[in-house]
Amino acid sequence: MTSRSAVDAEASGVWGARFVWVTVGAVALIFLAAIQSLAVTTVMPVVSADLDGDRLYAVAFAGTLATSVIGMVAVGAWCDRGGVLAPLTTSVVLFVAGLLIAGLALTMPMLVAGRLVQGLGTGGQTVALYVVVARVYPSALHGRVFAAFSAAWVVPSLIGPFLAGAVTEFLHWRWVFLGVAALTVVAFALVIARLHGLPLRTDEPATTRIAPRLACAVAVAVGALGLSLAGELEGWAWAAVAASVVVIALASRPLLPRGTLRAARGLPSVVLMRGLIAGALFGAEIYVPYLLIDGYGFSPTWAGLGLTAAALAWAAAADVQGRYGDRIGNTRITLAGTALLVGALVAAAATALLGLHPAVLVAGWGLAGGGMGLMYPRLTVLTLAYSTPQNQGFNSSALSISDAVGSASSIAVMGLVFTALVGTDAGFPAVFGIAVLLAVGALIPGLRLGHAHEAPRTERQGSVTQ
Repeated sequence: MTSRSAVDAEASGVWGARFVWVTVGAVALIFLAAIQSLAVTTVMPVVSADLDGDRLYAVAFAGTLATSVIGMVAVGAWCDRGGVLAPLTTSVVLFVAGLLIAGLALTMPMLVAGRLVQGLGTGGQTVALYVVVARVYPSALHGRVFAAFSAAWVVPSLIGPFLAGAVTEFLHWRWVFLGVAALTVVAFALVIARLHGLPLRTDEPATTRIAPRLACAVAVAVGALGLSLAGELEGWAWAAVAASVVVIALASRPLLPRGTLRAARGLPSVVLMRGLIAGALFGAEIYVPYLLIDGYGFSPTWAGLGLTAAALAWAAAADVQGRYGDRIGNTRITLAGTALLVGALVAAAATALLGLHPAVLVAGWGLAGGGMGLMYPRLTVLTLAYSTPQNQGFNSSALSISDAVGSASSIAVMGLVFTALVGTDAGFPAVFGIAVLLAVGALIPGLRLGHAHEAPRTERQGSVTQ
């Protein structure tokens, strides 16, 4: 793009005639992926009951996160070696195929299979869209595009759980999957129609070997799935857990900054903390609507609303972090954020253990959103601040992989414990208790984040990053 055309493009903005349909389509794809991800948390208790799939409840979540790691690594390398149309198309096809399989599933194993395929597409689609931004828009517009992407996550976090509950209650849970699949095809058509003919190939294709990284990504995914399915081995379950943890730890090392697993100061601790808090929140969150439906007789619609308080608190805290994060400082954000998260988890555990009023759970869960709103975007800001143009892609990928691995692993372990305690009153308190341990453990890397001269402008752009 010539300097003159770049100036014209910047003046017109991401919603100008030149970019509007690419922007609309890309934001719609992000929006639909986000709303589907959040919706499944609300409807899965109903799906599990309908398909008699309690033993695979956690696998339906962990499996998607596990295979997303493969999609991230594969599509990232594919884009670095050429164009973006083929990897983006493949990712969307896999995402839609997974939704169709899940939406038409007659058994829980079939639904889990669809979720595994969906994960491949989800991970790849996100990476491919980021590459589209880099190659289609001038650099001056990148911040505005990512702000739109962030908004595409905030809105679903507010309406997604309630909408999914209403669709499940008044139509059928299958439409949570099938409806998003149909809308994704429409959104993709908007993007692909405008991308044809644009210069999307990189001038300097990467030549580094992808096979080792892809093999590590596959091993991580297999390890996470092994954790999820360990309960099916009965007497050998905990041996399978130990073996899976070793596989995940060894295979993830080349995908993360050196020193991550030992909480080295700086970027390694940033990445590690992200995985721990993601594991604590997202591992526990899938049991919040489950408890409201199973223990208190909530409808799917009202159970979905139970997650809205956390979404509102997340957005408000993220705005505070964006405005005042540099003044507050990383240590205070860590302490305040983990305190809020632990408080929410303790409230959830107490509600389940003592049979407290469900309002305690719903209001308490809002604290979790507040804590994550402070910490999550701050860690994104720090990752970018610690990065150079030569390793921005690797570091951003590492942060996403830590998210996925931390969430998938915690969901798998919690699912194993919950299944083992079926028929007792200890299942829900146990999973919330595990989440408390993860959140407290996040203090170790959280107090070793350091400072990387974070820029206020970068913080504002990252303040709503999900």
